[in-house]
Amino acid sequence: MRRPVIAGNWKMNKTVSEAVKLVEELKPLIEGASAEVVVCPTFVCLNDLVKTSKNSNIGVGAQNMYYKDSGAYTGEISPVFLKDIGVEYVILGHSERRQYFKEDDSEINKKVVAALDHKLKPILCVGETLKQREAGEAFDVVSAQVKGCLKDLESRNLDDLIIAYEPVWAIGTGKTATSRDANEVIGFIRKQLVELCGNDMAEKTRILYGGSVKSSNIKELMNMSEIDGALVGGASLDAKEFSGIVKFNL
Repeated sequence: MRRPVIAGNWKMNKTVSEAVKLVEELKPLIEGASAEVVVCPTFVCLNDLVKTSKNSNIGVGAQNMYYKDSGAYTGEISPVFLKDIGVEYVILGHSERRQYFKEDDSEINKKVVAALDHKLKPILCVGETLKQREAGEAFDVVSAQVKGCLKDLESRNLDDLIIAYEPVWAIGTGKTATSRDANEVIGFIRKQLVELCGNDMAEKTRILYGGSVKSSNIKELMNMSEIDGALVGGASLDAKEFSGIVKFNL
């Protein structure tokens, strides 16, 4: 049985004090939740949120990282730094990183490898644009991303791998893929994992849906057979709304 994961991607929002306040508000609201809960603030908030979330059921993740341990890489953050302050998760390959910062599957693959090597839990994002979906290319695009980002990982322990299917056209637009559409693509991703790493690992890997997830649509999404949780954007910036998503089964 795969334990659901509900992760909040705060993107470039919340100052340190605002982030701490949000987690303090969130803690009592989600106490006892059955889902694995993660919040992913900006880099400057990570250290404070690790401390604030201590002794709670909230894990802390970064929104990105570089694949080198150290060196002359101005402005980058190493997996070593994340582990040192107690970060457990890291979002990799988000469509905004691909679109605005030109990250490709090859670079993302190196980051996934580094995250696993440092025992961070990567949340690997894949998904097609509206143009690609309308052209009937969604499955080809997603397959290429999964295979490219998970290349040459056969010798590594993939137990910590999490994948998030985020159709780019549904992120922050208010549009949501239908639960059936999301379930179909996530089931397809699981079939790609069977080819890459075998049936056992494919069955264990949590695959999330992301794209305008709200408390009003989370139950329908979570009732689907293949969907193991959600990567939540704007709705995770409000403690009450996010708690409603986390406690989808109550």
